[in-house]
Amino acid sequence: MCGIVGAVSERDVEGILLEGLRRLEYRGYDSAGMAVLGNNGAIQRAREVGKVAALADAVAQSPCSGTVGIAHTRWATHGEPSRVNAHPHMSGERLAIVHNGIIENYQELRETLRAAGYEFSSQTDTEVVVHLIHQQLQTATSLLEAVKAAISQLRGAYALAVMHADEPEHLIVCREGSPLVIGVGIGEHFIASDQLALLPVTDRFMVLEEGDVAEIRKDRVTVWDRDGRPGERPVNRFEHGTEAADKGEYRHFMLKEIYEQPQVIQATMAGRLTHNRVLEQALGTAAERLLEQVRHVQIIACGTSYHAGMVARYWIEELAGIPCSVEVASEFRYRKHVIQPDTLFLCISQSGETADTLAALRQAKQAGFRAALAICNVPGSSLVRESDLVIMTQAGPEIGVASTKAFTTQLTALLIFTLALARHNGLSEDTEADIVAALHELPGQVAAALALDGRIAEMSRAFMDKVHSLFLGRGSMYPVAQEGALKLKEISYIHAEAYPAGELKHGPLALVDSDMPVVTVAPNNEMLEKLKSNMEEVRARGGELFVFADQAAEVKAEPGLHVLEIPSVHPITAPIVYTLPLQLLSYHVAVLKGTDVDQPRNLAKSVTVE
Repeated sequence: MCGIVGAVSERDVEGILLEGLRRLEYRGYDSAGMAVLGNNGAIQRAREVGKVAALADAVAQSPCSGTVGIAHTRWATHGEPSRVNAHPHMSGERLAIVHNGIIENYQELRETLRAAGYEFSSQTDTEVVVHLIHQQLQTATSLLEAVKAAISQLRGAYALAVMHADEPEHLIVCREGSPLVIGVGIGEHFIASDQLALLPVTDRFMVLEEGDVAEIRKDRVTVWDRDGRPGERPVNRFEHGTEAADKGEYRHFMLKEIYEQPQVIQATMAGRLTHNRVLEQALGTAAERLLEQVRHVQIIACGTSYHAGMVARYWIEELAGIPCSVEVASEFRYRKHVIQPDTLFLCISQSGETADTLAALRQAKQAGFRAALAICNVPGSSLVRESDLVIMTQAGPEIGVASTKAFTTQLTALLIFTLALARHNGLSEDTEADIVAALHELPGQVAAALALDGRIAEMSRAFMDKVHSLFLGRGSMYPVAQEGALKLKEISYIHAEAYPAGELKHGPLALVDSDMPVVTVAPNNEMLEKLKSNMEEVRARGGELFVFADQAAEVKAEPGLHVLEIPSVHPITAPIVYTLPLQLLSYHVAVLKGTDVDQPRNLAKSVTVE
C-alpha cells in the first residue's frame, strides 16, 4: 500500500524523506516521488517508476533541497505505474500533494473540474484532489481553509499532505480512513503513514483521529477535529525497537506475532474501507472491470494459506452467490483441469515465493483463466509481480515458522475481496454496511480474545501428556479447526486432526476416549444446535471436550466439558476471532512440552521447493 512522509524543519529534508520512503518499502509500491520547497521559493519535484533507489539516483543528479517537503511511494489504484501517475501531484507550479487511499467520487469531480478549465495529465484520483484544492484557493483565505473546503466534497478514504509555495512555513494534513501520524521533534515536525518511517528522526508520535485536519509547523502542531473544533492529541513515545527481528518483551516470536494481530488486522483494512463500504479500487486499477466478469473463483494455496482459502469459499458462495473451488497447489498443478468460463484464479501465499503456488499461477496464466489475484504479505515477491490484481496484507515480517498474524490478515483481505466481488453479484448496501461495521469492530474483538490468554494457558496443561487430539468445527469453522490442528501438530508435535463435526459418526468416533482431547469451536450461529449434538456424541464415549464457545451459546462447563467463553461476534468475522484462542492453546502446549516454538523441527518458513 502507498506510503507518505513529510517534514517541516530548519535543516534540509531531502535525506529525511528518502530514508522515510526506504523504511516504507515493505508496504509494497510501484513508483516513488518527492516535492521540496526550495530556498528560491519554488517547488522542486522528482518522480520515478520502480524502487526508491531510482528516486534517490534521480535526486542525486538534481537535488531537491529545502526545509519543507513531502514524499510518497505509490501502489497503483487509478492508472498504470508511470512517472506521470506517480506522486506528488501538482496543480500549477506552486501547489503539491501526496495522497493515500481511494476517492470514490473522483470521476464526477473530474468532470466538474474539467468543465471549470482544469486539465489533467494523469489517470489518478489524486490529481482531482489537488485541482479541487487549487479551485478552493481562489476564494479561501488560506491553504488550510481551502483544504477543509475541498475534503468536504470527497467521498472515500484518504490521508493527504499538502504544501503551497505561497505559504512556505507549513504543511496541511488530514485523514479519513487511512492512517497518518505526526512525528514530534524539537524545532521540527514530521508526518508519515507509519511510525517506522520516522524513527531515525524522532520516537515521539501523535496519532491523528478520523476526520482530523492538522497544520504542521517547525515550532508547533495544531489539530482540528471533523467538526472544526481544536483538538488535543496525546504524544506517545514509540517503545519498540526498529527491527522486526526483536522479540522485545515476549519469550518467543510466535507469541509476539500473536499479540500483534489487532494492529496488523487494522493495517490490512486501512485505506480499503469507508465507514460502510469496501473501496474496491484498492484491489488494483482493473478491479472493477474484472470483478464484473467473474463467475467462478478458483483458490490455490498451501498449508495455512489453504485454510484461509477454505474459509473464503464459505464467504464467497454465501455473499457473492457464485461458485468457489479451493485446492492445494501441489495437487492442482499436476492434474488436468476443466476451467469454467470467467474464472478468477486466486493465489494466497505469505511469502509470495511458495514453489507449488507459483507454479500453479504460471500454469494458470497459460490455461485461460480470466485473471489472477494474489493475496500476499511480501511486496516485490514473484507472486505479486506475476498477478493481475494484488491485495497486500500488512502483517509485517513474520519470523515464527508457524504462521499466525499472516493467517488472520489473509482472512481479513479475503473478506474485503469477497465484499467487493459480492457487490457485483447482488449484495445489498445494508448487508455490506453491516459486515463492514463488523470489520471495524474486529481489532477490538481480537484484543478481547487475547485477554483470555491466562485461562487458555491453564487449559493447555491438560494436553501435556497427550499424543493425539481431535479438532471439530462446522461450516466456516471447520477450516478454523483445521488451522488449530495444524498449529498444535507443528509446534508441539502432538498428532492433531480436524474434522467437520457432522463426520464424527463416520469414523473419528472410534478414536474417542479419555486420552483423546477434543477441541471444539462453537460460535453462536445457525450450526450451533447441531454442533451441540456432536459434542454429546463425544461425551457419550468418555471423551474430554475443550470448547471455545460464544458467551451466548449457553454451553456450560461440566465434568469432562471445559468451556472458555468468547465474546459475541458477527457470524461472518467469527472465523478470524476464533483463530486466536487456538493459536494461544498451541503455543502454551508447546512451551509446556519444551519444543522449539519458533523453529519447529523439519519445517521451513518459506517453502520454495516442491
